[in-house]
Amino acid sequence: MSNSYYSIAIDGPSASGKSTIAKMVSKILNIEYIDTGAMYRAITYKVLKNNIDPLDEKAVIDLLKETEIDFINNSIYLDGVNVDKEIRDNIVSKNVSYIAMIKEVREKLVHLQQAMAKKKSVIMDGRDIGTVVLPHADYKFFLTASVEERAKRRFKELINRGEDVKFEDIVEELKTRDEIDSNREVGPLVRSKDAYLLDTSNKSIEDCVDFIVSIVNGGNEGVL
Repeated sequence: MSNSYYSIAIDGPSASGKSTIAKMVSKILNIEYIDTGAMYRAITYKVLKNNIDPLDEKAVIDLLKETEIDFINNSIYLDGVNVDKEIRDNIVSKNVSYIAMIKEVREKLVHLQQAMAKKKSVIMDGRDIGTVVLPHADYKFFLTASVEERAKRRFKELINRGEDVKFEDIVEELKTRDEIDSNREVGPLVRSKDAYLLDTSNKSIEDCVDFIVSIVNGGNEGVL
């Protein structure tokens, strides 16, 4: 690339491969990876840890005022503590969409995300990066996959973490998250008109990474 500073936005539903692919692209292109979903998960984790009902918006907003989130070496820190592992628990996955619906939560995190993107070249993934957070991103990609394929990935991930889960429950949880994320009033999950559509259902992670890197480097203008 000729520009010394640029941004890449990656959006898509849960378990579509966004984080895994974005991390690999960030290493290849040597740019900062910002996992916006982890930021919402961190707040959700704190809400649950403090025995607050995720649907109690006032209590969540009050807690938010006393919350600090930062990324250090691609790890997320909540109030100065690394919570990479804790935010991936299934109980957090079940509740994060409710937290992400709250306007004040999104406003604070979007502000933080935009501030991060002003300081360096970044690749950022989430639900509304190309439409709300970085509407003028240099490159935009929308990743998707069938519910069944995404459920398989999430099920395998949770089983490997030692969690006792049922595949059928994961399918229903993903459908619920998709419904909430796509229909919320603030920052809904939607594909930006200028985003490349990338269905990861039957593609390897490496193929998806190569496609994105090729687009950024100006070598591939087709559709994978």
